Amino acid sequence: MPAATSAVLAASVPELWDELTSEVAAGRRFADLFATPRPGGLLLTAHLAGPADITTREAMLPLGAVGYPALTPRLGAAFWYEREIHDLFGVIPDGHPRLEPLILTAAGDPGILPSHVAGPGLFTIPHGPVRSGVMESIEYLVETPGEDIPHLNMRVFYKHRGIEKRFESMTTADGLLLAERAEGIASVAHALAYCHALERLAGTEVPWAAALIRAVHAELERLACHLDVIVRLADGAGLAVATARFGWHKEQVLRLVSRLCGSRFGRGVVVPGGVSRHPRIGPGDLLTAIGELDKRIAADLSLLMGTASFLDRLRRTGPLRPERAREHGALGPVGRASGCTDDARQARPYDAYGSLAVRTASRPDGDAMARLEVRVTEIAQSFHLLRQAADELAEASESQLLAACDPANGRGLGWAEAPQGEVLYDVQVTGGLIGRCRTRSASFHNLVLMHEVFAGDILTDFPFIEASFGLSIAGVSS
Repeated sequence: MPAATSAVLAASVPELWDELTSEVAAGRRFADLFATPRPGGLLLTAHLAGPADITTREAMLPLGAVGYPALTPRLGAAFWYEREIHDLFGVIPDGHPRLEPLILTAAGDPGILPSHVAGPGLFTIPHGPVRSGVMESIEYLVETPGEDIPHLNMRVFYKHRGIEKRFESMTTADGLLLAERAEGIASVAHALAYCHALERLAGTEVPWAAALIRAVHAELERLACHLDVIVRLADGAGLAVATARFGWHKEQVLRLVSRLCGSRFGRGVVVPGGVSRHPRIGPGDLLTAIGELDKRIAADLSLLMGTASFLDRLRRTGPLRPERAREHGALGPVGRASGCTDDARQARPYDAYGSLAVRTASRPDGDAMARLEVRVTEIAQSFHLLRQAADELAEASESQLLAACDPANGRGLGWAEAPQGEVLYDVQVTGGLIGRCRTRSASFHNLVLMHEVFAGDILTDFPFIEASFGLSIAGVSS
């Protein structure tokens, strides 16, 4: 296990920005930006992802400072991050192109967002925050002359839960319970990233059998999420049979997870140092269940991907340009459908992934069709990885599952590849209690790109674009 996080402290905020832009130009990916109050001022922290690790760069904003030169004009991916810092800490990023409240407006007084398109006959359609079904609370403000969508605004933080603040002063054990609930559909990924941070602090190596069990639960979570996206796409196209079939497949995956551990979301399995228990079914039964699921899902995917009326709704719909995806550092299937190749399981492997055959699925087109194709490929790969892990577990079924993990005072950085993309946890521990826990979901990083993918699309394309992004609003507004 690599050592605890070591941050490089710049002499000033402008110097930090110079370092970040230089590193991004050299090929590293902007991964996070946040602030932490310190006795001497406000500490600005940035994370950069590379082919083997994630590094930390920092600078101190002096006590009493009311602002700093904005990073966003130089690095567009910082757009939402600087607005978040402004809302939470009051400092002004001077030169930010659009410094309206991001969190506080929607959470308190919704206010009025300015229009971004002008002309005769233009009006705004509010969609949400209360929506039909089980959709999470988000309001889309569609600026339109009637059918085309020249611009989209979003209000996301109606149910901002203050998760990061709630971590403070928790024990590391209680912190795990909160991490699992930060983004319910990615419970395992958040638990993994959180535990990886603590394991770095403790210098703990997870036992091999535990690493395999972690991979099994992570891949089952990926299957459930990708199948859910397909359900929503099929429903948007009015394919009642496909909607029912893939909804049933997702249910079967969740029932298998419940058979393995007692929780449909895989909660309670991943713990610091390994896993809490052996699966409740043996490797042989697991392989049988995986094989049956794979056969049924593959058959229905073959039919769906041969349905011309369905595919026509996705082709050229909601395209994210590859150059824009690279510039922003788009994560997960959204990024990989636009030519990006980053996948933490392969680029920065953890647990058993360094020994499993992970291959990145990537497409160049960037539209809703490409995002579906990436997920279809990843579903097939997940079944392959599940078989590998189950085969290995058959030989390691009686092995140790838990290593000692007593995090020292300090700071650890952990990551995991959720179905939506990379999850980051930056955890500071003092005396067994959490002093600061920064959690950054792929959903928060990617959702801002929804602003940009509607050029040329019409109102009836909206459900396909939203579903194809496959993001979690809870993960955005945690």
